[in-house]
Amino acid sequence: MKKLTLLFVTVVFLVIGGFAQTSEKDAVRVPLENYIKAHATGDPEYARKAFHTEGNMIWIRDGKYAIEPFDSFIKRAFTGKPAADEAIRKNGRRIESIDITGDAAVARIVLDYPAVKFVDYMTLLKINGEWKIVNKSYYAERKQQPTAAKTQ
Repeated sequence: MKKLTLLFVTVVFLVIGGFAQTSEKDAVRVPLENYIKAHATGDPEYARKAFHTEGNMIWIRDGKYAIEPFDSFIKRAFTGKPAADEAIRKNGRRIESIDITGDAAVARIVLDYPAVKFVDYMTLLKINGEWKIVNKSYYAERKQQPTAAKTQ
């Protein structure tokens, strides 16, 4: 009887823990999906919902460390309209992974576009009960464009 009770209690804790993790993962997805919507629509409001007011985007450009505050990035990147080639970009955005520990999380997002593939590493914190992106580091891989066939 003790073994059966112990098994039941263990199963209950595993189920409850699994639901809690799923619920928290869903909450972390909210700012990440807003970030993706910002790219899809060009609407800066989605980006403002995704990013904390204090945070930076960081990358390497020409072998040198580069940094840009989120506010500047949002003003530059999200003009209120989607990219001209949005029809071919829309299927190239995905959240590849989310890892959560307490009130900290990291996520990997891929933006796979015709000319470039971005891999974004987002750091998120749960601030006042709401998940926000507080840092974005990324790598951009330029794609070789096919050359037009020569006519003879």
